[in-house]
Amino acid sequence: MRKLLLAGIAVAMMATPAFAANYRFVIVPKAMNNPFFDFARDGCQKRAKELGNIECIYKGPVEHEPATQAQIIQDFITQKVDGLAISVADVAAMTKSIEAATAAGIPVITFDADAPGSKRIAYIGTNNKEFGVALGKQLLKLRPDGGKYAMVSGGPGAKNLAERVDGVREALKGSKWTEVGGSPTFCNDDPALAVQQMTDLRTATPDLAAIVPVGGWPMFAPEGFKAFASRYKKDIDAGKFTLVVADTLKMQLELLRDGYANALVGQRPFEMGEKAMDTLLAIKKGEKVPEIVYTGLDLVTKDNVAQMLK
Repeated sequence: MRKLLLAGIAVAMMATPAFAANYRFVIVPKAMNNPFFDFARDGCQKRAKELGNIECIYKGPVEHEPATQAQIIQDFITQKVDGLAISVADVAAMTKSIEAATAAGIPVITFDADAPGSKRIAYIGTNNKEFGVALGKQLLKLRPDGGKYAMVSGGPGAKNLAERVDGVREALKGSKWTEVGGSPTFCNDDPALAVQQMTDLRTATPDLAAIVPVGGWPMFAPEGFKAFASRYKKDIDAGKFTLVVADTLKMQLELLRDGYANALVGQRPFEMGEKAMDTLLAIKKGEKVPEIVYTGLDLVTKDNVAQMLK
């Protein structure tokens, strides 16, 4: 009888969670073929493991496809996950998706790219206007003499990228820099296309003095970027052609170290992933969370790139 009683208690204990809740939180990138988001995934998974009662699910479109992102989120709403952290590919489409998730009782935050007019509870990531300003200021510091410049952007519907473009323009306003027609180009987060667009920009304007990609896309195809920069290496070394690029992933730091770019301004995607888990958990516990959490920037030139690579 005692053995049966103990067995019954054991079964009951197995049926009861060891902690108050077991949450499934989802981090949805703009595109899974963008290595930038791999770091957000890694931060998310690390923090979920540390917290112990959270599963971090990472899923988004393979390529930059706002409609596919919206469908993926709808699938997670149907699955009744416990929280969503979304990098918004298209503000209009995602505002509707966030509203649907909220109506289903699923808390939503954004990371990397925001939808401030939506029902999202919080945003975690870069101050994108300041990011653009930092890119522009870095170019101005390197080349106060000015010249013609162009920008490469990602998706035309991404508010965070539009803010970066505005920031670059703001930093260069009143300087000797002038933006060429057709700038920015939109690569839709496609690394190969970003490299091709850089080539096209330089071909269309042979005296182009600088290109500023507001995301790291062209460098995410390192061999293609190296091939492009190699054609203009003498001008880069002589200070006649300047490349100031967003983000600081390892392959980018290596390209800067090897002289294929002049400066990088980086974000902190790993921290975005970590803080996304902390924020969603706090929301589920009924705690008040900050609406905006900025994760900061890193400025990298040839002077500190070796330290950043350690």
